[in-house]
Amino acid sequence: MKFILSSLKLLKAVQSLSGVINSNNTLPILDDFLFNISENELKITASDLETTMMVTIQPDMVEGTGEVTIPARLLIDILKNFPDIPVSFNIDETTLAIEITTGEGRYKMVGHKSDEFPQLPVLKESMSCEIPADVLVCGFEKTVFATGNDEIRPVMTGVFMEMTNEGLNFVATDAHKLVRYRRLDIKTEVPASFIIPKKPLNQLKNALSSKADEMVNVEFNKTNASFSMPGLKLVCRLIDGKYPNYNAVIPQSNPNKLTIDRQLLLSAIRRVAIFSSKATHQIRFKIAGQELTLTAEDNDYYNEAKERLTCNYQGEDMEIGFNSRFFQEMLGNLSQTEVLLEMSAPNRAGLIIPVDNQNADEDILMLLMPVMLG
Repeated sequence: MKFILSSLKLLKAVQSLSGVINSNNTLPILDDFLFNISENELKITASDLETTMMVTIQPDMVEGTGEVTIPARLLIDILKNFPDIPVSFNIDETTLAIEITTGEGRYKMVGHKSDEFPQLPVLKESMSCEIPADVLVCGFEKTVFATGNDEIRPVMTGVFMEMTNEGLNFVATDAHKLVRYRRLDIKTEVPASFIIPKKPLNQLKNALSSKADEMVNVEFNKTNASFSMPGLKLVCRLIDGKYPNYNAVIPQSNPNKLTIDRQLLLSAIRRVAIFSSKATHQIRFKIAGQELTLTAEDNDYYNEAKERLTCNYQGEDMEIGFNSRFFQEMLGNLSQTEVLLEMSAPNRAGLIIPVDNQNADEDILMLLMPVMLG
């Protein structure tokens, strides 16, 4: 078997797959990429048993057909150090010895049999729909930071995708913060939902970023989901379990409304937070009239900070505490100029909503639980 293609083209393909491979695999074969060579295309697959991802590229020349697995780390390391030049792969079908040749270079490595490499799962009794790649990327980017890491509650470690006749929802929560990103322009007649783990989600996000204009075929059943488009396919095991009723925790009546420049608030929180307690990261919001005062203190080191900001406020004067790190994450994940902070009481969750969203089909809501003021 032999094929020739651009080193940069191959490097991009294998780098997009490399995130699937674990650093400590139980099966040695999972440290390899599976190369499937056919008459006019090359399919490269990576798997960790839970997630399997395949990219398809067209080499400049192919002789023979077959399969071989190639050590991933070694291949990436050598490709990274080539300029963008044609590279030739010559594979001995009997010994699986692989010879890579460039103009003046010759490199040898040993491949392995493909028998033990996991096959792409076939989904039975599945549902499917088409979603634009840019919607998936945006939905994942806006929510993944709010997922939890607590393995005791695995459903909270992934992003909940919910398809309804009103829109498509992406939801993430770790019980301290919650983000709901809704697209009103994508609807399904039959309601459906699943929870996608963080690892395949991040793989998809990276792979789809450069394919914003294309459609992704999303197919899923109770155990797996498949995301495919020309040249790319990812199949992953879903998180099993019932997602919490997130609508129940979103407070409906919030009479206290504060509107402020997002970047102004974010910069002020970053400065004041430097002086907050390293244990709680607590920052105090004191709102009176049209003025917001941010304060933080670290009693262990006698550090304190205070900053006043002008805002547009409707409601009763109040004081409420928030975790400054979570607040910064939320503001940093928005791009709009102004945000609206809706509150009802110091012990109830606050809502952060972008004010001047240009996309009428997009609805973003972020919820943050308060911290008790000491």
